[in-house]
Amino acid sequence: MFPEDFVQQLIVVNGVNLNVVTGGAGPPLFLLHGFPQTQLIWHRVAPALAERYALVIPDLRGYGGSDAPPGEAEHRTYSKREMAKDIVALADHFGIDRFAVAGHDRGARVGYRLVLDNPGRINRFCAIDVIPTLDVWEQMDTAAAVSQFHWSFLAAGSPLPEEVIGQNPGLFYRHLLERWASDIGKLDPAAVQAYLQQYRDRRKIHAQCEDYRAGATVDLENDRADREAGRRLDCPVLLLWGKGYLGRKAKSPLATWRRWADDVREVALDCGHFIVEEEPRQAVTAMTDFFG
Repeated sequence: MFPEDFVQQLIVVNGVNLNVVTGGAGPPLFLLHGFPQTQLIWHRVAPALAERYALVIPDLRGYGGSDAPPGEAEHRTYSKREMAKDIVALADHFGIDRFAVAGHDRGARVGYRLVLDNPGRINRFCAIDVIPTLDVWEQMDTAAAVSQFHWSFLAAGSPLPEEVIGQNPGLFYRHLLERWASDIGKLDPAAVQAYLQQYRDRRKIHAQCEDYRAGATVDLENDRADREAGRRLDCPVLLLWGKGYLGRKAKSPLATWRRWADDVREVALDCGHFIVEEEPRQAVTAMTDFFG
């Protein structure tokens, strides 16, 4: 689903095989997907972005065609710190020193951890439709607990969510896609099929539960430690968010992110959660205006 001149390869970094697509020319830009998707979320924006940037588009560990190692008691295998190390190692593999990052959903959580843990390495960061993990939990109220039930459900102890989801993974993950898109018909059917295809592998279900278990434990601890130490994102930040995702509950994430960074700006689009698939032209415009 990417341009024919893009290259797809498996690259061993930080002890895992990552499925990576590269293409384009210019300053390096890493694109990190979210849950429950894969690198294919970028297929509609990649051709235009490749005219300006050298793109590196991995499947995160536990997703798509990348390895899904088993989790462990402290959930550090799927901590955003460990996943950020994957991206740093990937940059080192390609000989890239400084680079820009755009991350959607879980990919944005990897992205801001990447910035916090590697001062001076990331020159610009675009966070797509998220607020930091610590703030999500702190702002959780009754309505959010219902609408974002997957945060708690996926973080429940193994093997409960794995077994429940495994009975009918297509039902569970398609339900999420339909809830979060303004209209699932706006997503490419082939991409949706690819997202659902990965869940035929029980290891992927387990890995992504571990991703959320990390979000309720070690990621939370790391965010809190950074806030208490006064560590902040040391690069400009663009918040690209969809006004249709949370309906009447939707509000600008700007104030929340300004607790984490000095240089923050926002672009809000009339769409659901899957911004780069639902409104690719507007997303490309916002990203290229920001990345320069």
